[in-house]
Amino acid sequence: MRFVIVTGMSGGGKSTALKMLEDAGFYCVDNLPISLVEKFVELISTPNSEISKVVLGLDVRSDQSFEDATRILTQLKKKGYTFEILFMDTDENVLIKRYKETRRVHPLALDGRVEDGVRREREVLKNIRQSADYVIDTTNLLTRELKAELDRIFVENGEYNSLMVTVMSFGFKYGIPADADLVFDVRFLPNPFYIEELKHKTGNDKEIQDFVMGNEEAECFMNKLTDMIHFLIPNYVKEGKYRLVIAIGCTGGKHRSVTLANELYKRMKDKGNYGMKLYHRDLTTGNF
Repeated sequence: MRFVIVTGMSGGGKSTALKMLEDAGFYCVDNLPISLVEKFVELISTPNSEISKVVLGLDVRSDQSFEDATRILTQLKKKGYTFEILFMDTDENVLIKRYKETRRVHPLALDGRVEDGVRREREVLKNIRQSADYVIDTTNLLTRELKAELDRIFVENGEYNSLMVTVMSFGFKYGIPADADLVFDVRFLPNPFYIEELKHKTGNDKEIQDFVMGNEEAECFMNKLTDMIHFLIPNYVKEGKYRLVIAIGCTGGKHRSVTLANELYKRMKDKGNYGMKLYHRDLTTGNF
């Protein structure tokens, strides 16, 4: 039997993950009182059970101690029960924004301030996050991308590490992305903006891609960048990093940076057991 426990930050996508896993054939139980967790595991683990794939959702509640849950999980492991832990995480600022947009009350916001509730919850969940088998960060993840990641882990049984790599194009005129880990400036390449027949196209169009990648410097830069990223990723994984944002910028974020972000994504996709996302931040921002 495959037994998965889904937990994480409130607002981080736990409910969505449970629904997707249910659609994938898992028997899902959510919001089970912590005092019943051990009994539930014993029942589903009986030899004659017809259930082969189970997901149990655990989250922080203001009326019960999450430390009890971690204690029970430790006891279950000592008794020989096997399970996997999936932790759904999201950037703190995004969580706060989600709560304010939905006007929900955070379960640990005792004084009514969402910020305090989010920080208190992260402290409570610190230990279980460290012991999780999988950490999925939904900060910049689309619903279909989350489904693809869950399918890769729990349906296709692919190899997994917790790193999610985002390749992002942007325009320096609109500011450097605040969440970027690595920033690369490609304004040294010829700019299609100054060619009338190319000006109103983007790096998603073949004409722009041919123009940019037709430069020897662009091909050389891309080869060196790809080699460096492939060197860095295993070392980031080894150090426990779970989110890497690679930002490639040009002046307006529509031609050169989009082309090179597309090319880097193409070269990295399906080349490792990490998640991949492509995002063009400023493609529709402003005018050409």
